[in-house]
Amino acid sequence: MKKLLLATAAGALLAGAAAAEEIKLGISLGYTGPLESMAPGMEAGAQLAIKEVNDSKLLLDGSTVTAVTGDSTCIDAAAATATVTRLITAEGVKGIMGGQCSGETIASLQNVALANGVVMVSPSATSPALTTIEDNGLFFRTAPSDARQGEVMATIMREKGIESAAVTYTNNDYGKGLADSFVAAFEAQGGKVTVNAAHDDGKADYSAEVAALAAAGGDALVVAGYVDQGGSGVVRAALDTGAFDTFVFPDGMVGQALVDNFGEEINGSFGQNPAAEGEGREKFLEMAKTAGFDGTSAYSAEAYDAAALILLGMAAAKSSDPNVYKNSIMDVANEPGEKILPGELGKALEILNNGGDVDYVGAAAVEMTDVGETAGVYREVSFDNGEMTVVGYR
Repeated sequence: MKKLLLATAAGALLAGAAAAEEIKLGISLGYTGPLESMAPGMEAGAQLAIKEVNDSKLLLDGSTVTAVTGDSTCIDAAAATATVTRLITAEGVKGIMGGQCSGETIASLQNVALANGVVMVSPSATSPALTTIEDNGLFFRTAPSDARQGEVMATIMREKGIESAAVTYTNNDYGKGLADSFVAAFEAQGGKVTVNAAHDDGKADYSAEVAALAAAGGDALVVAGYVDQGGSGVVRAALDTGAFDTFVFPDGMVGQALVDNFGEEINGSFGQNPAAEGEGREKFLEMAKTAGFDGTSAYSAEAYDAAALILLGMAAAKSSDPNVYKNSIMDVANEPGEKILPGELGKALEILNNGGDVDYVGAAAVEMTDVGETAGVYREVSFDNGEMTVVGYR
C-alpha cells in the first residue's frame, strides 16, 4: 500500500509538471491610427501584469505567459478582424487583452472571438452598445460605458456654468454613442445642445465642419474624437478661426498628446477620462515608473487590470481554456475574497491555488457589474499654463 501511495504521489508530481504550458496572451491595440499615442502605454500596462505573474511561477503549475501583439488600427474593422483572426488561429492565444476602440472591438468579438470561443477583455472600448452585445460570456471590459461618461461630462459642464454647447463626434460607434449619451444627460440637466454633428477622421482640413459648428454657437465645443486624428484637426481649425476658445475633451482626447499638440492654446479647457484614485492607483504608478513608462498614460492602468483578470481567471478555474475560465473572471473581480492591488498578483495566485477567494481591485478600482463591465471612476482634468492638471475624481 505504501508503494502504491508513493507511486500515486510521484505520478501526481509528474502530471503537475506536465501540466505546465506556455500560455499565449493576445494584445490587440491600435499601434497605428487615431489613438496610436496611447497604445504603447497600454501595452506596457498589460506586459507589467504578465511579468508579475511569470515572476511568481504560480500560474497553473508554473506555466509561463507570452504576449503576442497585433495592430487593430483602432478604426478599421476589417484590419482588426484580420489581426484577431491571426492571434487566435495562427498564434493560438488563450485570451485577448483588447480591443482598444469600440467599433473594431465589436467587429473582432462578433466576427472572430465568438466563433472561436476566446475571451476578450478590453481596457478602453467604451461604447454603450457593448453593454448589451451578445457575447456568450466571453467579453469583459475594465473601462466603464460611455453612458456614464456622458452623465459625468454633463455634470462637470453645468457646474462650470456652461449653458450651451456644440458637439462634434468622430463618425463611428464610439463617437456616436458618447455624443448621444452626453446630449441626453446635458439636456436633462437643463443645458442646450446647439448642434450634434459627426466628423470623419483622416482629413487634412476641418474648416467646413468648424464653420457649421461656429454658426450654431455655444459656450463651449465638446470634441468627442481622437487626439491623433480628426479630434485634433477640429480643435486646430477652431483655434485658427477663433470659432471657440473653450473645449471639453472626453477620454479619446485626454492625454499628453493633447498638451503636446496645443499647449497654452487650450488654456481654460477641461475634460475627463476613466482613472481611479487610491492605493491601487498609487501602487501602479510606482510600478510603472520602475518599469520605465508613464502609468498616468490613458488606459494603461485599465490594461494592467485587463491582463491580470484574464490570468487570475485562469488560475481560479485551474484551466487556460477560455470556455472554462470565462466563468471565473467575475468571481475574481468582485467580492467576496481578499482584496488584491497591483504588485499582489503572486499573492492572489497563491490564494487561488489554495482554494481561497480574491476580490481584485487592481489599478483602476475594478468592480464588475452583472454585464461584465466596471462601473467606473472618472478623473477630471483641466488645461492651464500649457499643462494638464488633475482636478479630482468622480
